Amino acid sequence: MGILAVIVAGVAAFAFGAVWYMAMASQWMAASGVPVKDGKPANSSNPVPYITGLIACILVAGMMRHMFVLGGIDTVAKGLVSGLGLGLFIVLPWFATCYAFAARPAKLTMIDGVYVTGGCTVIGIVLTLF
Repeated sequence: MGILAVIVAGVAAFAFGAVWYMAMASQWMAASGVPVKDGKPANSSNPVPYITGLIACILVAGMMRHMFVLGGIDTVAKGLVSGLGLGLFIVLPWFATCYAFAARPAKLTMIDGVYVTGGCTVIGIVLTLF
């Protein structure tokens, strides 16, 4: 598991997000309150959120790799369970707390929660394939 594994895992999580949010686009836009123009987010041509998202996925993959090495997580099954656990029991509760205090809709928490949980799971699987 080296830098290539981290980059591939980050890109895989980003790709998972692209598929997830394309499938959930209208529900996510309605729940998030993002301004919509022609059925798309008004700022969809701005590359900054996409670049930020990709970098964030690679950073998460890098830290997960570090944790996996320290924890001896070296099989796909362990990677899947560890990634799922990190997403479901660390990242999602933080999202839920922030969204609750910001009075964001529960539907938004669920949509984004599936993404962060699925993204961490994808990273966990990919990291243990290398």
